[in-house]
Amino acid sequence: MFAPPWRSHKLSVFAWHPADAAAQTPGPPASSRGARPARDATPERAAQPRQPVTLLSAGTHAVAMPQLGYGVHQIPAHRCREATLHALRTGYRAIDSTSVDDNEPAVGAALRTTDVPRNEIFLTTKVCNDRHGYDQTLAAFEASSKRLGQGAVDLLLIHGPCPQQERYVDSWRAVLRLRDEGRIRAAGVTNFGIRHLQRLIDETGEAPAVNQVELHPYLTRTQLRAFHAEHGIATQAWGPLARGGRLLRDPVVVAIAREHARTPAQVVLRWHLQHGNAAIPKSADPARATQNFAIFDFELTPDQVAALDALDRGELTGAAPATTT
Repeated sequence: MFAPPWRSHKLSVFAWHPADAAAQTPGPPASSRGARPARDATPERAAQPRQPVTLLSAGTHAVAMPQLGYGVHQIPAHRCREATLHALRTGYRAIDSTSVDDNEPAVGAALRTTDVPRNEIFLTTKVCNDRHGYDQTLAAFEASSKRLGQGAVDLLLIHGPCPQQERYVDSWRAVLRLRDEGRIRAAGVTNFGIRHLQRLIDETGEAPAVNQVELHPYLTRTQLRAFHAEHGIATQAWGPLARGGRLLRDPVVVAIAREHARTPAQVVLRWHLQHGNAAIPKSADPARATQNFAIFDFELTPDQVAALDALDRGELTGAAPATTT
């Protein structure tokens, strides 16, 4: 029987600092690990910043997810392995993948290549919209698991409600089964609106641990985030910098960036963290990916957060349906 790496935890909570992870993650005794030096002892790993986490509800226990992750959506498969490896070297410990872009094999190859232990990496993947239904969802997970080369993942999301199919509740039941069997640590959704979330709660008695939606200062989703807070659903932002670059050229964002001697992207990502949103910025450019991670050593003032809040115009910049508003 498959045993996921976290099965022996009484409380499945990851620690996102190497010293904490070494202390909390069970493993074989040191004598059985061979002569290789402990990876956490290297100066590079010891210098990694302590990252804030978002606690996810996962049935009878809690799971800690790094608040800042790395998204690989639309990164070409031939570049995805190196991009993921660079993200892990930079310090990212949450990797958000999907079968839509055929880059799960590249992510899996990166996980097998990196010297970051698997139990320090929070891995997400998704059930695509064409795989709705109970049996289809189970089969989709098995296929993703094989492509990733992972018997288990940390978070599985249903990629969208696809209300015209009327099968997302069946998919949700399948995802909950995978969680209860230990194949995933937490269960969530993507691009779900309030009515879709409420239906999952009404018909299964369980809210998703995460709802991943487009979210940024041009699209703050106040009502949806309030619903999340009421029901213990973590808000995770895809497209956290908005697409097209207009937000990062906004005079308000640029002015705040100058005040902190930071990039506009760093200011927006810091805005997410101070609101309690998890965020998964994506950049195949190594320098930008590194810059996006360097946001743990400064804070926006309350006035600056309010100024960014005031930019809200309900503007979708991605391809998500408006059902999530």
